[in-house]
Amino acid sequence: MTAVRDVGIVVIGRNEGQRLVACIASLPPDIPCVYVDSGSSDGSCEHARENGLMVVDLDMSIPFTAARARNAGYRRLVLDHPDICFVQFIDGDCILDPQWLPHARQAMDVETDVAIVFGRCRERFPEASIYNAQCDHEWDVPVGEVAACGGNAFVRREAFEAVAGYSDDMVAGEEPDMCVRLRAKNWRIRRIAGEMVLHDAALTRFAQWWRRSRRAGLAYAMHMSRHGDASIPEWKGVMRRIMIWGAILPALVIIGIIFALFVYPYALLLSFGVLALYVFRYFRLVSRSLAQGDGWHYAACNAGLMTLDKFAQFIGAATFWFQKLMGKQTKLIEHK
Repeated sequence: MTAVRDVGIVVIGRNEGQRLVACIASLPPDIPCVYVDSGSSDGSCEHARENGLMVVDLDMSIPFTAARARNAGYRRLVLDHPDICFVQFIDGDCILDPQWLPHARQAMDVETDVAIVFGRCRERFPEASIYNAQCDHEWDVPVGEVAACGGNAFVRREAFEAVAGYSDDMVAGEEPDMCVRLRAKNWRIRRIAGEMVLHDAALTRFAQWWRRSRRAGLAYAMHMSRHGDASIPEWKGVMRRIMIWGAILPALVIIGIIFALFVYPYALLLSFGVLALYVFRYFRLVSRSLAQGDGWHYAACNAGLMTLDKFAQFIGAATFWFQKLMGKQTKLIEHK
């Protein structure tokens, strides 16, 4: 690996097992690294220490968030290495590409108003399940300036400190939240060409995928609640679609059935008409996927999941709104 200067790495994880072993093995030995653990019971901390990483045991008496873990890792990193100017945040279920750090570091020199760069995140085992394959497609973000990044990102220290890092209380969607605050201070976020990480989503069951979709809905709702008109424009559209396909249209189906049973039999036509919209949407999604070069099997399965995920996302969003209304702290939805 080409040597890079003034760069440090923060890894976060909990009970990642062999995935963390692979992650640590991919890290360059000549760069300071901090591992932040969130209550693992699989020997993760011991393995990190044995491989020379600084370890932070997160206080689990305080509700866990990935944002809090990354902030804690950052503080430890710059405390021990005050000359650090750039930080690579990486999740413990990812493997770092050997050419990524010098590539990202060079990109930061070229554009000094860029706060974050990130590259291609690929799913390590996309063939293992349709859910993994869907993740791999989701992470294929076009090269260029973007509104937000994910958890694996190369961050400029100056920009990170300008917005006080991640928001500790964001249980999901902490990266877009920070990106909104960065862009408000005229920093930019870029997806650059090049491989960054291999990610092991380990999504093999529908229940896992469903919980992940619920968490996404919660993240959208929390983001909109916090930022309002300043929210990421694309997320505003997503939230509208969640409300239409996950709440309003299902409500019309139920209303049509109730009216048909107790008031007017032909009201059932309303329910059938709405269901026809879902069928139309499904085939439109299949057609779009095929036009992008996807195979029939993936196109058919992905369209089904994209149709269902609006229900899961609405449940996640509704969970946030209910907890906020009741004055309760928003709880993390975990899918692993």
